Amino acid sequence: MPELPEVETVMRGLAAVLEGRRIARAETTRPDMRWPFPEGLARRLTGAVVTGFRRRGKYILVRLDTGESLLIHLGMSGRLVARPEEGPRVPWMGPTGRFSDARGHNQPPEAHEHLVMETEDGTRIGFVDPRRFGCVDLMPTAEEDRHRLLAGLGPEPLEDGFTPAVLAAALAGKRTPIKAALLDQSVVAGLGNIYVAEALFRAGISPRRLAHTVTGKRAARLVPAIRAVLNEAIGAGGSSLRDYVRADGELGRFQDRFAVYDREGQPCPLCPGPDSGCKGVQRMVQAGRSTFWCPRTQR
Repeated sequence: MPELPEVETVMRGLAAVLEGRRIARAETTRPDMRWPFPEGLARRLTGAVVTGFRRRGKYILVRLDTGESLLIHLGMSGRLVARPEEGPRVPWMGPTGRFSDARGHNQPPEAHEHLVMETEDGTRIGFVDPRRFGCVDLMPTAEEDRHRLLAGLGPEPLEDGFTPAVLAAALAGKRTPIKAALLDQSVVAGLGNIYVAEALFRAGISPRRLAHTVTGKRAARLVPAIRAVLNEAIGAGGSSLRDYVRADGELGRFQDRFAVYDREGQPCPLCPGPDSGCKGVQRMVQAGRSTFWCPRTQR
């Protein structure tokens, strides 16, 4: 499932081609994805001007001049694909500054494209989701934070309000491993398996450590580690492992920088070799999910 950096990257790509533009046509090709589409979705989108974007955890919010916000969650395999009108390559850039090679919307639509939006200048946005675990909803913009999918989310890890004290308070009394606690979206919004593993490694904290013990100096190391990993991943366009691509169709590149995730048996970047007693990056299973870590450096 796309995590915060992938969702942020997709949102920025969409903003580059949608913000300030009018949706000239919208269409749904089936009645539902994970849940039924909102009643009259295509009609309510048609004619609306996109005024702005917001990301909340792993959700994208597209704000419209009608006073409503379109909520999008990519699910496990969802992709939002932006294609300009037919003609030569157009100079819109994704978040990494690379030009899109996309060609016009007169091409056949992609398989499993369930929602389509077209702007007055001919840009076509398609929500492609083979497994239909993604979702779409509409809500009044003023009520975004009260939406049933957003109301219980924890703090945004890239905002100033996410401090070591706030994290420690959220972890207080939790006797689950810190790895599981950080995957809880009510503790901190947007984190998933990849970036939790990378942040814990940078902070030198064992994924086995009980969450309530991450206080003081440990919390003070973990918060900036989370921020640094997320910001670096956003700068690289996210991580492409299976289904994820950016809105311009390009792959993310942060997977080339993983320190521990999916690197079982490879040398730990911090250890000086086998003579140090380090056996390299280890893998274990926690709550049905793979965890990658270095037992020598993470305590």
